[in-house]
Amino acid sequence: MSLLRKVRLRVPAGTAKPGPAIGQALGPLGLNMMEFCKAFNAETAAILPNTPMQRCAGIEKGAEKTVHETVGSVHVKHIYEIAKLKQKDYHLCHLPLRSICRMIYGTCGTMGLKVNGLKDPGPV
Repeated sequence: MSLLRKVRLRVPAGTAKPGPAIGQALGPLGLNMMEFCKAFNAETAAILPNTPMQRCAGIEKGAEKTVHETVGSVHVKHIYEIAKLKQKDYHLCHLPLRSICRMIYGTCGTMGLKVNGLKDPGPV
């Protein structure tokens, strides 16, 4: 089997259905949509649909005014655990864990989350 081309699809975990969006991408390659959907849903069945940062903070959504409003807090240990999960992603696997933690720390600020247990974040 040889590689024809690379196809990128954005499909939520465990919800792939044969339809026009997947069909237009996979149809010209001669791939069976049903087989792809079954394999994709089986691989992503363990992934929860909610983002890990909102789950560990216990919030539904981020702050509307991020500078003036704090909607929750997370501990630096949570950021480290989230970074370890994100480091398994294909597009982040080449980054050091410290860099991923800094990205998550920045996301916390834009969501209106306070980070507890952090002595000095240093230059970001």
